[in-house]
Amino acid sequence: MSVRHEKKADAVTSEAAERLHILCIGGEDHALRMPFFAALRDLGFRVSAAANADPAPFARAEIEYHQLALARFIDLRTDLRALKAIGAVISRLRPSIVQCFDTKLNILVPLAARRVGGNRVVSTINGLGWLYSSRSPLAIGLRPVYCNLQRWAARWTDVMVFQNRDDQRFFELKRISQPRTRRLVPGSGIDIARFDGEATKGPSVESLRKEFGLGAAPIVMTVSRMTHVKGIPTLLAAAKLLHHERPDVRFLLVGPRENEARLAVSTREIEEHAPYVRALGARSDIPNLLRLADVFVCPTELREGVPRVLLEASAAGLPIVATAVPGCTDVIQDGWSGYLVPTQSPEALAERILALLQNTSSAKIFGQRASKHVRKEFSLDVTIARYASIYRALAEPSDGSPIARAGSGVGWAGDRA
Repeated sequence: MSVRHEKKADAVTSEAAERLHILCIGGEDHALRMPFFAALRDLGFRVSAAANADPAPFARAEIEYHQLALARFIDLRTDLRALKAIGAVISRLRPSIVQCFDTKLNILVPLAARRVGGNRVVSTINGLGWLYSSRSPLAIGLRPVYCNLQRWAARWTDVMVFQNRDDQRFFELKRISQPRTRRLVPGSGIDIARFDGEATKGPSVESLRKEFGLGAAPIVMTVSRMTHVKGIPTLLAAAKLLHHERPDVRFLLVGPRENEARLAVSTREIEEHAPYVRALGARSDIPNLLRLADVFVCPTELREGVPRVLLEASAAGLPIVATAVPGCTDVIQDGWSGYLVPTQSPEALAERILALLQNTSSAKIFGQRASKHVRKEFSLDVTIARYASIYRALAEPSDGSPIARAGSGVGWAGDRA
């Protein structure tokens, strides 16, 4: 194809995208998807967002935003009100496609869109979360209820995107979704250029060490919500074990605790491990903070989609110890680009952390391999190309099927079991 024809094709694609309005509906962490929204907008799509998130980041990014009242945990009354509110937003905006994220919204949004009528729905299954990770009687009892509700909502879902193969396989085995609607798009994507730029902003490593009183101590870091299901108690137990072997090592816990309700790790649990554990709370300078770490740990017990922090730590070239759960296993290859350990095993976690601290040459190689893998397979450019292919296929079916052309885009991951 000539350069002139390539430019003409690009112009046609851009014009087609401009006719598409994507309404993205998410939860309280929806602002973390801002690079995703901005990249879609750069391709010519009109992007709106709705969530129960802080509206300020959306205003700064000039993304049209609609506030929703959503309960993070089970609350039937609030959920029914949310269903009505979501329907009202869809009815008012009349988007070309409604894109939703998160377990509860992947049920509420298709049902709300069905009531309004005339909308295409794309649901992203970004992990199965607490429901399929917790061993509590409540979680176990709710699982069949969730499967039935999700199976019902899937009837009005045009495309169901999975972030990892384990979740896709689970939905196949449970017959929750139809084969023609399933697509695999690994992770949420990481904006590599933005991440690298933010990593060099802010205080130097020396200034940060001084600010936190770390001296020259080796640093083990995690970035996570401070909850039990995120494996924080296991990490604290591993820190105690490691402290007997290496009293010079310091652990930094980065992430919120206050809004986690009954799932939260208590302040007392963390303070029991002072002075070798320090909790910094929620931070907005994660790329810069990661430069402090000698080892990064992801101790989650949840069935994640693909943990964003694991992608960021990998992009930073850090040696990683993660739990062998869906999502983590899509990023880290055990013994090649990091270590994978069982959940709720502080002994295994401490052993692998110590191995990386003691063998710095292997740790460096692991970090380099993880960084190369993430930068190639999980970059935002690749992810956006895959989603754009799905959206255009929904808007422009070629044979009467709403997703007939969904496999034709750049970097398409396909529907492989």
